[in-house]
Amino acid sequence: MKILTANRLVDGEAVWLAADRSWVENIQFAERALDADTEARLDAAGKAALANNEVVDVNLIDVALVDGAIRPNRLREQIRANGPTTHLHFGKAARFGAASANTAA
Repeated sequence: MKILTANRLVDGEAVWLAADRSWVENIQFAERALDADTEARLDAAGKAALANNEVVDVNLIDVALVDGAIRPNRLREQIRANGPTTHLHFGKAARFGAASANTAA
């Protein structure tokens, strides 16, 4: 399973593409691609957003569902989903809860 991630151009925030084609700050609202056709559709939407200067660093990433929550497979993406690793009172961990990306192994 894959989702589309990027960084919002205006503030650098890590964002994910939702089913309504908006860029969301919480990974749990990302549209999930379960097949190649959906991956291609997400990729095309990401390229269009990049061309419109909405986002940068657009990537399809591998994720898994763990206890019903989206969890990125790579540590880098888990960190991006939860924000800074310096303290739980900052970034996404503070806004959405420390388990927003379900980083517990």
